[in-house]
Amino acid sequence: MARYTGPSWKLSRRLGISLSGTGKELEKRPYAPGPHGPNQRKKLSEYGLQLQEKQKLRHMYGVTERQFRNLFDKAGKMAGVHGENFMVLLESRLDNVVYRLGLARTRRAARQLVNHGHILVNGSRVDIPSYRVAPGQTISLREKSRNLDVVKEAVEVNNFVPDYLTFDADKLEGTFTRLPERSELPAEINEALIVEFYSR
Repeated sequence: MARYTGPSWKLSRRLGISLSGTGKELEKRPYAPGPHGPNQRKKLSEYGLQLQEKQKLRHMYGVTERQFRNLFDKAGKMAGVHGENFMVLLESRLDNVVYRLGLARTRRAARQLVNHGHILVNGSRVDIPSYRVAPGQTISLREKSRNLDVVKEAVEVNNFVPDYLTFDADKLEGTFTRLPERSELPAEINEALIVEFYSR
């Protein structure tokens, strides 16, 4: 299944979460899109709830169904809680770390920065958005990419970097200091439902 490239605001409203991270999509109309949006009182089945949770997380991180499933299976082979491991793996993706450091305003923009070869990991260019960043690795921009308007704008508006990252705004580089804890990951996701969905 291909990556979703349609209108993200519509999708945000359908899933009931802000995919841009700004919350603007839900400010004006905090209900599903379409003529019946405000009046929908459909109660979702258990399967429906599990599916919705999976779609929420998949679209939040902007990954394809295959990438999502592969990562989920990988998380199951690790020691610890399956759902939490899965969230940590998603959070460790290079495109997500670039977004969390504030070098891009959205994960979609972060993925583009990586795809176009603007990002360095420990000084080497990495253009694979799904690259898994390990604790201790440093993320920076190529010399030529430091003056990109999209990066400057993102850094100006970013006022929050999670505790598991450090960021030097002058050098435009950050370090993935440790793996995040569950409490530092999206609270609006119930990953247990996703584990149930795939365990059917």
